[in-house]
Amino acid sequence: MKMEMMFQAERDDLAHTVRVMFDRKDTNVAGGNMSVKVFDEQEHPYILMTPTFMSETYYSELHPAQILVIDAETGQKIDGVGDVTREVNMHEKAYNAHPGIRCVYHSHAEESMFWATAGLDMPNVTEATRELGRIRVLPFAPATSMELANTVYTALKEIGDKAMENVFLLDSHGILITSTDLHIAARIMETLEWNARIAYQQAIFIKLGLLDDYHSCGQNYQKPYKEVPPIAVPGIPIKAKQVPLPKNPQRPANEMQPGEVAPASTVK
Repeated sequence: MKMEMMFQAERDDLAHTVRVMFDRKDTNVAGGNMSVKVFDEQEHPYILMTPTFMSETYYSELHPAQILVIDAETGQKIDGVGDVTREVNMHEKAYNAHPGIRCVYHSHAEESMFWATAGLDMPNVTEATRELGRIRVLPFAPATSMELANTVYTALKEIGDKAMENVFLLDSHGILITSTDLHIAARIMETLEWNARIAYQQAIFIKLGLLDDYHSCGQNYQKPYKEVPPIAVPGIPIKAKQVPLPKNPQRPANEMQPGEVAPASTVK
C-alpha cells in the first residue's frame, strides 16, 4: 500500500494551485506565498504553507512534500521539505485575526501592484469584485517585519467578518487576500487583476475628460450596490462511503463474495 503524507489531498491541491497562479502571472519570481488552515480529527489547527523561495528557486513548481505543515499553536514546522518563509508571521497574524479565515494569499500580481506601489486604494469598478467592497491600501511597513504583520492583524480585526473574504494592498509590497477557501482566494486574485487594469484605464479616461469619475454597474463607483452577494462560505463536501455488496442467495455455497476470505478449513 502506498503511504500518504499528512494532509496529502490538501497539500496536493495547494501545490497545484500555486503552480497555476504563478503560470498565470498572479505573482512573480520576486516572491509571494500561500497558506491554508486545516484541522486534524481532534480539531487541532495546522497551517499548510509554501516554503521560502517558492518563486525564486522553484518557479512555484512544488512537490506536495514541499508544502510545509506548521503547528498553528506552537508555530513549529512538523513536516515538509524546505524552510519556513520569513513571511509566516503575517500569515499567522492574519489567521489569529478571525477564526473564519482559512486561506491567506500574498501575491506580487502585476496589475494590482501598480495601485499598491502608488500607495492608492484601488477603485472597485467591476461587478465581479463588488463583493470585496473597498480595496484599501495599508500603511507602508517593511516586508517580513512584525510591523507589517501587526498592521495586517489590526486592519483585519477592524473589519470583522469581512475579513473572511477581503483584499488589502500592501504599500510598495503587494497584495494580501484572506478567504474561507483556497479556490475562493484564487478567484479573488484573478478578478482583482482585471479590476486593477480596468480601473487604471478609467483613470486615463478621467484625465482625458472622457469620464467624470470611476464608473461601476451603471453609476458612480462609490454609490452602494445593493445586489452585492454575501460572503461565499464553502460547505462541507459530500464524501463517498463504502457500502458492502448484497449477498447473492442464488450463488453456489462454495462461491466467495468479493472481499471475503475463505475459512482456514477450505484452504488447500
